Amino acid sequence: MRNRIIELAKRYDADLVGFAPASRFDSNNAIFKVMPTVKTVVGLGFRVLRGIYRGIEEGSTYYQYTTMGVENLEETVMPLALLTVSNLIESEGFTAIPQRRNQLIMNEENSTNPEVDYGDIYRGVKIENQIDFLECAVKCGLGERSMINSLLTEEYGPFIRYVFILTDAEIEPSPLKTPSLCDRCGKCIEACPGRAIKKDGNLDTWRCSVYYNGANGSKNPFMPPDAYLEFEDRLDIINGTAEMDVQKAKDIMDSTYFYPPAKHNYRSSICGRACDRACYVHLEEKGLLTKKFNKKFREGDDWKLSTKQFETLKREKEWDFTK
Repeated sequence: MRNRIIELAKRYDADLVGFAPASRFDSNNAIFKVMPTVKTVVGLGFRVLRGIYRGIEEGSTYYQYTTMGVENLEETVMPLALLTVSNLIESEGFTAIPQRRNQLIMNEENSTNPEVDYGDIYRGVKIENQIDFLECAVKCGLGERSMINSLLTEEYGPFIRYVFILTDAEIEPSPLKTPSLCDRCGKCIEACPGRAIKKDGNLDTWRCSVYYNGANGSKNPFMPPDAYLEFEDRLDIINGTAEMDVQKAKDIMDSTYFYPPAKHNYRSSICGRACDRACYVHLEEKGLLTKKFNKKFREGDDWKLSTKQFETLKREKEWDFTK
């Protein structure tokens, strides 16, 4: 059955398939709350096509990453594979519980998810049976944990998304990956246009959301010259250096209407996952990725727009006010 699962999953566009025995998890882990009789966690990994990042990498087109790399994978491709493989397992007489992310439910009271509208999220919902997706991915042998708590794979670097199946079938496990990719270079931290990643790798999710949505004028070709005029520190916001608490982050996002969201209300990523792209470039330059391409992902310097137009408008407004 193991081989049949792998074959079927790959037929339905999974690029990576891994198996973790329940013994790899602590006895109080959420997988046992979801399924007390679980014997195996099946992990399915789906690459986000390198070409989907191409438009943002070049600054030429932006909707492809959100619509194809997030929305269609999460809402169409991954669920279909998840259900199909689960059907195979249940056809053999075992129970299969598919697990995909719920983007709108968070255990944390004061966190957010940059991929969706902050106002749609249910916070502080104490759901003990919400599995840790990154932990499951690592224990299924799909990849390793990076310094900023993303999954890195030997084939696709950070360009990966994943789902799981809990089952009472005992399936031969996959080996764990020996960490060899993340060298804690900090390129991901440096690349963030909003300085949302701290030096220790921890992420400020609210700040991330602000700049994921495009608040940095040097990386957002759609930003009008009069953006954020209602904020006293608009230039700091536009340059990615503004101080902000949760309420201010919400206020900034409420003033950000430069690009429409996707159909399922996934927020458009104007930063284009700059952290992931910088990581991918670094891994490719070091020759650590097993999936090879004819050309490098980035052959020159990362582009950056001038923000002079925002400074000029501010000076004119100040002069008019003084008059």
